[in-house]
Amino acid sequence: MSKRLGNAVDPFKILDKYGADPLRWYMLTNAQPWDNLKFDEAGVDEVRRKFFGTLYNTYSFFALYANVDAYTGKEPIIGVEKRPELDRWLISLLNTLSGKVAECYEDFDVTSAGRLIEDFVEQLSNWYVRLSRKRFWGGGLTEDKLCAYQTLSTALRTVALLAAPIAPFFMERLYNDLVNDGASVHVQKMPEADASLIDTDLEERMALAQRCTSLVLALRRKMNIKVRQPLSRMIIPVIDSTIESRLEKVKNLILGEVNVKELVFVKETTGLITKKIKPNFKTLGKKYGPLMKEIAAAFAALSQQQIAAIEKAGIAGEEYTLSDKVSLSSDDYQIVSEDMPGWQVASEGALTIALDVTITDELRREGVARELINRIQNLRKDSGFEVTDKIEIRIESKPEIEDALTGYKDYICSQTLAVSMQTLPVLEDGVQVEWLDDSTVKINLKTV
Repeated sequence: MSKRLGNAVDPFKILDKYGADPLRWYMLTNAQPWDNLKFDEAGVDEVRRKFFGTLYNTYSFFALYANVDAYTGKEPIIGVEKRPELDRWLISLLNTLSGKVAECYEDFDVTSAGRLIEDFVEQLSNWYVRLSRKRFWGGGLTEDKLCAYQTLSTALRTVALLAAPIAPFFMERLYNDLVNDGASVHVQKMPEADASLIDTDLEERMALAQRCTSLVLALRRKMNIKVRQPLSRMIIPVIDSTIESRLEKVKNLILGEVNVKELVFVKETTGLITKKIKPNFKTLGKKYGPLMKEIAAAFAALSQQQIAAIEKAGIAGEEYTLSDKVSLSSDDYQIVSEDMPGWQVASEGALTIALDVTITDELRREGVARELINRIQNLRKDSGFEVTDKIEIRIESKPEIEDALTGYKDYICSQTLAVSMQTLPVLEDGVQVEWLDDSTVKINLKTV
C-alpha cells in the first residue's frame, strides 16, 4: 500500500464502517503473523457477515424461542447422556473445539484458534440449528426442547469465552446477554475440554452424514430440483461394513435433511451403478514406466466386477494385483460413477450416492404443499405476526394448489398454525407472492 499511489487504507474509516472486532478477526485469522497480509476490504465484510452475522442470527434464534417459552437457564440440567444424539454430537464437538483452541492459545497461534471457532460456528448454525429448528416449535417446555435450549445455550456461551481474546466487544455483549449476571466474559476461566463428553465415533458419523447430505444437495442443484420437493429414494453402495453401520445410525437424519423418503444400502452395485476407472499416469509412470501401454490397455478391459474388487481393496487399504508385474494402490487410479436413466449419481472418495430423480404425482403434490407452507411462513414473518399467532388463510385458487390440498390441507394448517384455509377463484385483498414457474399467487392471512 502506498499513500502516494492512492491505494492506502484509512483504518478509521474501516473501523467506523465495519467495527473493531470484524477488522481484528480478519487480520488475525486471514494470515499467520509471519506472513504478509494482502488487505482486502471485502474480506472484512465477509467476516462480519459470515462469522459475526451467523453467530448473531444463531443467538437471535435462541433468544426468540427462549423468550416465548420463558426459558431462564436456571432449569434443572439434563445430563448429556440423556440428550438426543444431535445434542450429544454438538457437545462432543464443542469439547473437541475447546481442547484444540486452548492448545492454539498456549502456542500463541491465534490464527488457527480463530479458524477453528469459525468452523464450529458454521456447524452450529448450518447443521445443528437447522436440524433442531422444529424442536423449538410448539407450545410448552418439553424435555426435548429443554435439551435443545441447554445444548444451544452451552455452545453459544462457550464460543463467547473461546473467541473473547480475538473479539472482545462482541463476545462481551453475547456473554452478558446469555448469562445476564453482570460478570464480564474477560474475567471467566477459559473452557476446559471434558474428555468424557467427546465421542469421536459420533463426530465421524455426523461428518459422514454431512458428506452424504452435500452430495445429494449437489445432485438436486444439478437437476434444478428444490429441497422442498420430496424424492422417493436414494441408494448408497456400502463395501465397508463400518461405513454402513455409521450411516444406519444417521439414516433418518440424512433423509430428513435432503427430503428423500427412503435410503437403501446395497453391497453389490454390478448392473445397478456403472463405474469407470481411470489410471493415474503420474504415479503409475514412476513405478511402471516401460509397462504403461500394457497398463492402459488393462484398465480399458476391466469389467464392472473387477472395478468393484479394486475399489474394495482400496477402501481396505490393500493393493490389487492387476497382473504378475503390476499391483495397484489407491493412489494409482480414480473410480467414478456414471448416471443411470432416471437417476443421478455423485461420488466423493469411497462414498457414492445414486438419487432417484423421478417425481411422481404424489411427490409433486407434497412438493406443492411444502412450497405453499414456505410462502405462508414468509408472509407471516413479513406481516409481523408473533410465532405463536393462530391465523386464517385465504388463497387464490390454482389447479396445483387445489390438487395438493386434497391430501395435505391438514398438514399445511398444522405447520402454519392455521385454524382454517380457504381457496377462492378471485382474491381481491391478498398479497401477491412469487409462485412456481415464475408465476404469482395471492395469499391473505388474518390473525384469529
